[in-house]
Amino acid sequence: MKKLNIVKGLKSFLLLWSSQAVSSLGTAMTEYALIVWTYRQEGTAVSITLLTLCSFTPTILFRFAAGAIADRWDKKRIMLAADLFAACGTFSVYLLYTFSALQVWHLYLINVLLSFMNAFQEPAAFVATSFLVPKEQYARASGLQGFSGAAVSILAPALGAGLLAFGGLKTVLICDLCSFFAAFVVLLLFIRIPKIESAEKQQREPFRKTCAEGFRFVRSHSELLRLILFMTCVNFLAKMSNDGLLSPFVLARTGDNQQTLGLVQSSVALGVMAGSLVVTWMKPVKNKLKLIGISTALVFSGNIFQSLSRQPAVWCAAAFGSYAMAAIMNAHMTVFMREQIPLELQGRVFSAESTLKNCAIPLGLFLGGLLADRVFEPLMISDSPLQEWLIPLFGEGMGSGIAVQFFMIGILGMLLCLAYLKMSDDSPA
Repeated sequence: MKKLNIVKGLKSFLLLWSSQAVSSLGTAMTEYALIVWTYRQEGTAVSITLLTLCSFTPTILFRFAAGAIADRWDKKRIMLAADLFAACGTFSVYLLYTFSALQVWHLYLINVLLSFMNAFQEPAAFVATSFLVPKEQYARASGLQGFSGAAVSILAPALGAGLLAFGGLKTVLICDLCSFFAAFVVLLLFIRIPKIESAEKQQREPFRKTCAEGFRFVRSHSELLRLILFMTCVNFLAKMSNDGLLSPFVLARTGDNQQTLGLVQSSVALGVMAGSLVVTWMKPVKNKLKLIGISTALVFSGNIFQSLSRQPAVWCAAAFGSYAMAAIMNAHMTVFMREQIPLELQGRVFSAESTLKNCAIPLGLFLGGLLADRVFEPLMISDSPLQEWLIPLFGEGMGSGIAVQFFMIGILGMLLCLAYLKMSDDSPA
């Protein structure tokens, strides 16, 4: 009886979710294989970071307009067009590689185009999920989406490496195309997404006004605005600490031990998976904002535990716990947004939220690396009274400066969460 309640009203969502998860796995395997191929061609870290930059930047730049289009146009058609465009990108790589014409700059260009289409697909998929899932199942759906994302992050490198070793890049690309085809057919033939009655009215409005509606809605709803600004600060701090510097921290502390790094990164993915499963099975939470604040504070506590230890087991445990809390926090933020935003505005408001929330990420990454390399690492190798006072807590040698940075940002992040909880409690009901 309990199982029936868990999946009640989720038949269409589960079908879409499972097919999209398979497609995401194929895409992630291709991304892994192309990173390996690019590094073999260029042999530089810059070539890899440029791939990431090309995949990330257009989505942020165009999402503002994409949300308005997602609210105006048919969501299913947008998702189908995005899937088809992505399949064409993979097929282009396949043809270029087959005829020995593939160049690294081709991948940069294709990533830019795919990122552009992704800017339109994500808000459309967000609204489509709201249509397909009953309100009482929002948290469960978010948990399942987090679970599949974590599973893909665990499976993709292993499967991608195996296929690359035994079948080469062409085999990985063929598997990706097959996963695209399966997801496309399921969406085309088996998923019905209702249309919004107010869509025709929106199409008659000036496009610029429609685009700005998402930001106007956020500005006029204090609880939502406060939550988004809070998460913007959280993302900024997280990228300056273990969310952006976990790899250099572990490698520096262990003398470039990649096995230890692999264990810690696996703990991150397992933590996300565990947190997502908790959300999937737990009862709906009434005070979601309080849960978001508390779980985010626990996320930052992981920075403190990692900074004060030199034991890989502690790093793994802290990573697992932090990212389990992060999964719970993200899922309930998504639920809160779905509950607060009218369906006809969700594409625009989601895009506004995503733009505001993610705009601080590049700055956080840049400042985090700069502070680690220019401030905290030099501090811990200098001969100064402050360094002598910090050594008993954080040790010495490579990575001790990043540990100090983790600790300080962990404390700052927890104070930010306490301030947010206090403001939420003081706000009128």
